[in-house]
Amino acid sequence: MKEFLLRLHPLQLLIYGYIFLLLLGFLLLQAPFCQTLSTGSLDNFFVATSALSTTGLSTLDVSQAYTFWGQLVILMLIQIGGLGYMSLGSFFVLSRKRQLSVMQSDLLTYDFSLPQGFDVGHFIKSMVLFTLVIEAVGALLLAWVFHAAGEDNVVWNGVFHSISAFCTAGFSLFSDGFVPFQNNFSLNLLISVLAISGALGFIVFTDFYESITNKKAHITYTSRIILRFTFVGILLGALVLYLSDPNIETLPPETGLMTALFQSMSAFTTVGFNTYDIGAIVPAPMFTVILLMVIGASPSGTGGGMKSTTFTALFAQLRGTFRGDSQARFMGRVIPPAKVGLATSNFFFYMLTLAVGTYLLLLVQEEDPYLVLFEVVSALGTVGLSAGLTGTLTVMGKIILIILMFLGRIGPLSFGMAVFSSNTDTEDGEVEDLAI
Repeated sequence: MKEFLLRLHPLQLLIYGYIFLLLLGFLLLQAPFCQTLSTGSLDNFFVATSALSTTGLSTLDVSQAYTFWGQLVILMLIQIGGLGYMSLGSFFVLSRKRQLSVMQSDLLTYDFSLPQGFDVGHFIKSMVLFTLVIEAVGALLLAWVFHAAGEDNVVWNGVFHSISAFCTAGFSLFSDGFVPFQNNFSLNLLISVLAISGALGFIVFTDFYESITNKKAHITYTSRIILRFTFVGILLGALVLYLSDPNIETLPPETGLMTALFQSMSAFTTVGFNTYDIGAIVPAPMFTVILLMVIGASPSGTGGGMKSTTFTALFAQLRGTFRGDSQARFMGRVIPPAKVGLATSNFFFYMLTLAVGTYLLLLVQEEDPYLVLFEVVSALGTVGLSAGLTGTLTVMGKIILIILMFLGRIGPLSFGMAVFSSNTDTEDGEVEDLAI
């Protein structure tokens, strides 16, 4: 058994691990004590996949279909999916003053797309501690918001939605999502802070911590790109939604601006919460949301999508071509050719997967092609926003989205590398400055 594992590529080991956890979560959701309604096996498998991939799409109303124990299983899958199962196991190893094995370090490097120079052990300890602290604070503050709003079960709601937000999962215990809280500034702010914290990625927070404690002079190139791209992307998306969505135009200016910011943040960080009816969005602003979901969050974070650094590398290469420069430059730095090549491959494979997924879903769903595209982008990007198609999925439609959500968690390019790579392959793109 050990020899078999050693022959596997690290990405192959990661995939096998996630498959095992997915099956375990599915079997638990199948248990009668987890269900309040008689749920189908395929629906339970769909929900388990959505939770582990931190997507948030669901064919069932989680608050109605599952008991507290079923909701707890979903929450544990969300936490494992958000942090990565290898990071949790490695944290316990490190907490016992033991060193990580070479295999564990390789798995974590691949799982979080860590750039060169990161101490994996220190990264894992900082990441888990940071997560526990911010989720605990978020749970307390959200419980207070829910109490002020007159909701029931405020403690459990606070814990569930704090973890769901930070892990950019988008699962909610409210049947209408956060639509009833559209005017609630405190909830909009808290969910946004939690989601952005998770989507920025643990590289950024590790960098900031080491800079504050004088362990390094400045944050890394990757962190600077992530910060600039994330906040500019959210603000631009919000501006477009605010100016082009007729539903937002009917709201008071301050409510409309808050709604546009929240929805842009939700799509860009891939957290998937909504404070207004996504199904009522007209085509132009819906296309904006699709673009934000495709771009997605940042490497080493809890979000999905193609990743901000991939688009940065592609933009730098395009600008260099326009200028006649043979090198891709961004923010005064040259992006190594290996990283540009990796970004190009990631873009191509992601778009190919998106095209194939859309085509297959169109074959089995007699729906507006635009709605089908929206659903596929949401599933592959592990976003969880839905324009209403999820509840009407056929059996084959559910299976297609299950596959897309799982691929979204692993990453289409990573999945392709796992299929075609062996443990002896070299990965030139994994040791440069920029995480893709």
